[in-house]
Amino acid sequence: MTNPSPNLKPLVLVVDDYDDAREMYAEYLEFSGFRVAQARNGQEALDQAFALTPDIILMDLSLPIIDGWEATRRLKNDARTRTIPVVALTGHAMTGQSDEAKGAGCDSFVTKPCLPDELVAEVRTILARRGGAAIR
Repeated sequence: MTNPSPNLKPLVLVVDDYDDAREMYAEYLEFSGFRVAQARNGQEALDQAFALTPDIILMDLSLPIIDGWEATRRLKNDARTRTIPVVALTGHAMTGQSDEAKGAGCDSFVTKPCLPDELVAEVRTILARRGGAAIR
């Protein structure tokens, strides 16, 4: 297995069962200089994460098949993916949910709807904190 090029743009896995939101975030991330993969449910998220090893994952928490909570726990409990930052995306801004998301292994928490540029800023912040080459 060869090492990826250091000039390769960061890969973001966008996981959301709502097609319009997923596609909007994906298009804006691509426009902002990132490579993007997409998943519609928690099982697809796991499959994509194990196959592609993205630099960061944007994970909706309310997903079919396997919810985002469980998918995140599985990612964080697997040696192949435990270091990949996961940003929780949810439309449920309830008190304590941010703490619950972090308890499940999420590195950050964003309440939907959020503006695409705010999400891109969060991705850049997390990647910079991780020491990755964030697109400016």
